[in-house]
Amino acid sequence: MGSGGLSRRRFVGTLAGSAAGVTLPAATGCDSAPSADRADSATSGATGAESRPSAQSESREPSGPRPLYLGTYTSVEGGGEGIGLATYDPVSGAIVGTGTIRDVADPSYLALHPNGRTLYAVDEREDGAVTAVRLADRKVLGSRGTGGAAPCHLSVHPSGRWLLSANYGTGSVAVHPIDASGALGERTDLVTHTDPAPGPGQEGPHAHQIVTSPDGRHVLAVDLGTDTVYTYRLDQKAGTLGEVSRAQAKPGAGPRHLTFHPGGRYAYLANEVDNSVAVCAYDPETGRVTIGAEQDTGTGSGTSYPAQIVVTPNGRYAYLANRGHNSLARYAVEAKGARLRLLGTVPVSGDFPRQIALSPDGSLLFAANQRSSTVSVFHVDARSGELRLAGEPFASPVAVCALPL
Repeated sequence: MGSGGLSRRRFVGTLAGSAAGVTLPAATGCDSAPSADRADSATSGATGAESRPSAQSESREPSGPRPLYLGTYTSVEGGGEGIGLATYDPVSGAIVGTGTIRDVADPSYLALHPNGRTLYAVDEREDGAVTAVRLADRKVLGSRGTGGAAPCHLSVHPSGRWLLSANYGTGSVAVHPIDASGALGERTDLVTHTDPAPGPGQEGPHAHQIVTSPDGRHVLAVDLGTDTVYTYRLDQKAGTLGEVSRAQAKPGAGPRHLTFHPGGRYAYLANEVDNSVAVCAYDPETGRVTIGAEQDTGTGSGTSYPAQIVVTPNGRYAYLANRGHNSLARYAVEAKGARLRLLGTVPVSGDFPRQIALSPDGSLLFAANQRSSTVSVFHVDARSGELRLAGEPFASPVAVCALPL
């Protein structure tokens, strides 16, 4: 894979037969933000001005359209013009487009502040940046450089005070402070993954995801180029990262995206290059991650470039997006999170699912299909975990991220 944003897009475009490009996850978003349980409908294009109920009450009694934000590439043929705005019906899963937040360059991954008031996007370009958008009036609050190339993932620390981002092109992770308005300050740290050496077929590090552990004690960075999951502690006064441990995946695995089980002691790692998924044990005291044996993705021989894995809020099922196979693999989660059992795959009803996300209550799954420029929506059966397509996919230019609230 190439070391920069443009070459990364060419890589994916070659695989997909499209000029549109690049990466994921990981996760946790465009993972849907689990801590953001309120969203003002006036900020999102939904009707009505009252505050939304919590995700817990929403799961008991869904009502009214919910906000959906869509990531794309603005610098490729057929791409979007910024962050797509839409709503979805929490019962039927139907999506309605409501507009675009412009003046955001290549917003390929999105994350929400825990208070639900500010949306953050990567600007996945050679001169990488992150951008903040105030949702009340959709005002772009400004961008800050990430210090690296092709940032492909970002997440907000649970404290709401720090934005974490991963630069794929240069294999580094960055930290930015978030002020009371949601705007970003100048970068407080930049850590480049210089060790271990790149894995087979890689010319350098490629940071693909950065996420905080559920207990809030550690920050984990997944690097596809070095086949490593790095664990850091975030100094919440200085905004700096201190490495505490690292876990080595199988050489050439190409780890892309890691998602925690709700129990907080296990996580699941999607490996892009060798077409596998692995259960990881996490020690909250030390931050140490132990990567288990690789498991099947349900796609047969060869590679299918697994993209992102998500876990239902009840912790019973996990789903993996297989881009080359154009499918979603379904796993039963067993032994309190310690084991995955493959149940099968279903067609994604789209082409090249780069990112997937669950609605806050876990009743719907959204798949952003890059090559077909669509978002597929599935009903999730709470008992069996089975997926059922919810109508025709929604057209969205070069869809690479879907963030349902």
